[in-house]
Amino acid sequence: MWRAKRVTSDAGETLIEVVLSVIILGIAAVALLESMATSTKLSDIHRKQANAAAYVRDYAEAVQNWVAAPSSSSNPTNYQVCASSTAYSPSTVSYTVPVGYVATESAALTWNGGAWGACSGATDNGIQRVTLTVATNDGRASEHLDLIIRRPCRTADKWDTQCI
Repeated sequence: MWRAKRVTSDAGETLIEVVLSVIILGIAAVALLESMATSTKLSDIHRKQANAAAYVRDYAEAVQNWVAAPSSSSNPTNYQVCASSTAYSPSTVSYTVPVGYVATESAALTWNGGAWGACSGATDNGIQRVTLTVATNDGRASEHLDLIIRRPCRTADKWDTQCI
């Protein structure tokens, strides 16, 4: 008698093989997407740091130009003796802070011949160190710059005893 043979083939995939394949592909896709997200975030931070570095240099240049500019005929310089933390603020020195950033400055320290120290009217010898900071509003990037400010001494400054 003739009997039909039962067909048994090993050509197909089992459910376990399919599930394992989906799991492996899912892990790979998540890792790839996470690395792309991290790359995008770090690129944003780096761009903001580079911009903040340029902006803090622009701010320092604005302070430098403002200090050197004559303020009036009786006071031929804008140098601030024992400058407070707002003496060289962006609005004072006519520096426009870019959108998305904030600029601040520290109170001036004066050089006493051996170290930087707190300033008082009697100890300001015409050399100050001010720390300028430009940071993003979201806190991702911040750049600092120590600016050394020297009281300008020009021939027109004969009134100033420190320039003699």
